[in-house]
Amino acid sequence: MKFIEFGIGNKWLVRTETELEDGTEYEEKGIKGPINFFSLYLRIWIGTTVVILDLKEGIKRQKKNRKAFKAIFGIVSC
Repeated sequence: MKFIEFGIGNKWLVRTETELEDGTEYEEKGIKGPINFFSLYLRIWIGTTVVILDLKEGIKRQKKNRKAFKAIFGIVSC
């Protein structure tokens, strides 16, 4: 899967994160295609709490071990 993200809090303002079948992942600056639309999401990370609003999966809340601030709009691609 690919996650194309726009927003603040990541290494780059626009990035593509690719997850491989073996569980490894890597990120690249900019938008890397091809894009096969799967879903849209908004991720807000304040402190150790992450709230994710996803068109396919609904609303999720997670706790993380590290503190950060992120406001990300993303596209999930298969």
